[in-house]
Amino acid sequence: MRSRNKPNKASTVELSTSDPKQQLCYEGESLLRLLELIRREIESARNLDRALPEKVWLKQQFSVGVNDVTRVLERMQSLSSVKSSPQEQSLHGSHNMKMPSVQLQAILLASDCNPRWLSKHLPNLAHSRGVPILFVRDKKGGSLRLGELLKLKTAIAIGIKARGNVINQFVEKLLDNEIQVAVST
Repeated sequence: MRSRNKPNKASTVELSTSDPKQQLCYEGESLLRLLELIRREIESARNLDRALPEKVWLKQQFSVGVNDVTRVLERMQSLSSVKSSPQEQSLHGSHNMKMPSVQLQAILLASDCNPRWLSKHLPNLAHSRGVPILFVRDKKGGSLRLGELLKLKTAIAIGIKARGNVINQFVEKLLDNEIQVAVST
């Protein structure tokens, strides 16, 4: 069970983990600002690459939905297998394993999805792969807010694929706290 620190003035709650940038929770004004910043970065990246239809382009940039995010995470190498020695890897046969073609940089997850068991496994799976999670909580419904981001009705989980583009640069700055999303009250 996660223990929560008191929310700071900015309505951003950091959840305690071994890595402070591993899990963040956005709500209120900071959530609205975060989603607007991400929306701008998506539009900026899309304007640079108009060769593909929008749906195909979005599919290349994001993993959308709990099932798709889970599938990508399961195909990623876990941190424990990365840290093991080459001798241990050969014993377990992981030297034959290919690195997946898709890596997730971060996950946006609606913390208020119902039923809760739909996404309950994602934090542990993401942590085992070293993928940070940005929790989204909103009175309107986090899944509705995430859906609006990609022009869908709802989205419980959105994985941001590591492609080295403008979106990834923005997310890296966000995770390193170089971008201030919090709104002072």
